[in-house]
Amino acid sequence: MNISEPDSSFAFVREFILLGFSYEWKIQSLLFSLFLTIYALTITGNGAIICALWCDQRLHIPMYIFLGNFSFLEIWYVSSTVPKMLVNFLSHKKTISFVGCFLQFYFFFSLGTTECLLLAVMAFDRYLAICRPLHYPNIMTGHLCIKLVLICWVCGFLWFMIPIVLISQMPFCGPNIIDHVVCDPGPLFALACVSAPQTQLLCYSLSSIVIFGNFLFILGSYTLVLTAVLHMPSATGRQKAFSTCGSHLAVVSLFYGSPMVMYVSPGLGHSAGMQKVTTLFYAMVTPFFNPLIYSLRNKEIKTALRKVLGSFNIM
Repeated sequence: MNISEPDSSFAFVREFILLGFSYEWKIQSLLFSLFLTIYALTITGNGAIICALWCDQRLHIPMYIFLGNFSFLEIWYVSSTVPKMLVNFLSHKKTISFVGCFLQFYFFFSLGTTECLLLAVMAFDRYLAICRPLHYPNIMTGHLCIKLVLICWVCGFLWFMIPIVLISQMPFCGPNIIDHVVCDPGPLFALACVSAPQTQLLCYSLSSIVIFGNFLFILGSYTLVLTAVLHMPSATGRQKAFSTCGSHLAVVSLFYGSPMVMYVSPGLGHSAGMQKVTTLFYAMVTPFFNPLIYSLRNKEIKTALRKVLGSFNIM
């Protein structure tokens, strides 16, 4: 991969220092409390949606099966990075092992890719339901639904495997300070003691394909959906369709904006502060808002959540 041979006298890095947000202790404590609260609410919100969908038999249909998987994915997605952030707020060393760094890198990117694919599948489901309502039950069967979910998870975890393995094989001979909140390809490429332009090109090309490819597919799907909705004779039908699709579009807008800036334009020279805030937005803020968006805009989910909460009150 155009990697030159490193000097054998170099002492190779065995751990990295993940700087994150390095401020004075009072601010660190405040950020720790804030991040811990958001993390707990994210887990609780997405977990509540999963429980509500699991307990209500009427919601065992493709649309809500996809949503349940999406909430399950969000729990693991936020858990791939936030716990380490929380530990670093209370630690003076802020170290992460070489293996731990690349495991975080792998799971964070794999879960993010799975989310991109799942959002595209959810858009396809809404297209079929609104634009092909008569054929929808025959096309989107339970078998196809499960198959699509499995494809999203398998492809998501295979997509970045090769570039991550290639980056992990690069020599890192110091310094070992990553000025970021997560183990990210940009800082890792900068810390390598040799250049690997082909590996870097592969990494950002795969990012571009998965982000822009899925985004354009979603955009095309909802363009067709919007056209179909505007031609509906019933005002009630239009309102229900807009309500259902509005939640998904809000989540798509939140999720896709920042990765487009970060991972498809490596040559723009983003500042470390901008990289941290942008990463924090899609890694932590977006998963926090997703349960609120879906629960506030969807009557079926609100009803199911009330039933679940009611059963706990009875107990």
